[in-house]
Amino acid sequence: QSSSLSTQSFRLTNPTLLDKATTVKDGEATFDVVNPGSKNGKEVIASCRKMGQSDAKQIIEASAAALPAWRDGTTGMHRSRILNVWSDEIKANLDDIATIMTMESGKPLAESKGEVMYATAFLDYYAGEAMRPTSAGGGFVAPTTFTNADGAPRGNIIAVHEAVGVTAMVTPWNFPAAMITRKVGPALAAGCTAVVKPSELTPLTAIALCELGKKAGIPNGVFELVTADRASTPGVGAEFCSNPIVKKLSFTGSINVGKLLMRQSADTVKKVSLELGGNAPFIVFDDADIDIAVDAAIASKFRHAGQTCVCADRFLVHKDVHAEFVSKLVDEVKKLNVGQGMVSSTTMGPLITPAAVQSVKDKVNEAIAKGGKCLVGGSALPAYGPNFFEATVISDVDA
Repeated sequence: QSSSLSTQSFRLTNPTLLDKATTVKDGEATFDVVNPGSKNGKEVIASCRKMGQSDAKQIIEASAAALPAWRDGTTGMHRSRILNVWSDEIKANLDDIATIMTMESGKPLAESKGEVMYATAFLDYYAGEAMRPTSAGGGFVAPTTFTNADGAPRGNIIAVHEAVGVTAMVTPWNFPAAMITRKVGPALAAGCTAVVKPSELTPLTAIALCELGKKAGIPNGVFELVTADRASTPGVGAEFCSNPIVKKLSFTGSINVGKLLMRQSADTVKKVSLELGGNAPFIVFDDADIDIAVDAAIASKFRHAGQTCVCADRFLVHKDVHAEFVSKLVDEVKKLNVGQGMVSSTTMGPLITPAAVQSVKDKVNEAIAKGGKCLVGGSALPAYGPNFFEATVISDVDA
């Protein structure tokens, strides 16, 4: 076995968090995880095992083997305790997980720490849900709608909530911790097992969470990862969708991929939960408190360099307050400090890839070509690295 962790990139208080990621058997294929905030955008921070469709099939089968003991051999209280311990383990390793997240996603360290706590909140919540009568093992009794001759209900209907079974989940790169706990937490609380494919851009956070989950008492097979690079991801997705063992699929990502997964899941009639894209307007009315609106706009638009599904895509501002809002927004945007996420003064990190930078360039150029006025920013920052772009405000864009 050989370790492939780039120890020069960053150091962890608990390096065992990435043992599974950074130790591969001789001959196993791997893919690189890079730091998008590095000077060349290509600094390798670790290499993960590259899994494919056959690996996904094996892990799904192992998950099915673990299902009976987890679903039928544990109580809601037992599963609740494990989720609580898992949450505590994550909190105890907050700084390390935030460091991993920042190194592989680029988001400022303060944002990463916030996401770690956000992620634990899902586990805390679903630890409580695991014991409610509405969870797996619970249910209700209701009078039947059929009646006897005297008009009384003809018996009762009994409904029992049961775990769906093996679940498969595909999570995005922009919230590499929270999107996992938000999906895995309720699945485990209900007595399901979970197989997760994290984004190929941010698998290390997922691996650290999985390691802490095992430490918290999650049995083997109950929560497992399939780490795949971009080329092998379609095969993994096809296995998730076509394998009849998988009873439910959850996906957060693009609309086009969501449509594809839904089509591929049709033959096995899976339960499917999709969170796709985002198209959020930020609307400022004439009676708004402009200072509050500007603060909200900064938080909404520039979090994670604008790379979240709930970031504002466009601003619609009433003409009577337009000048004041734009002036104050520009002043606040100028205060944003673009830089590497691990630098304490950074308030906006890099975009995730050069392709993302090009996409922003194209949007800026299109807006200006259609009459928009660039009031601040508008350019890439190649001196920082290939993934950096200025915080930008364009006004008077033709809607």
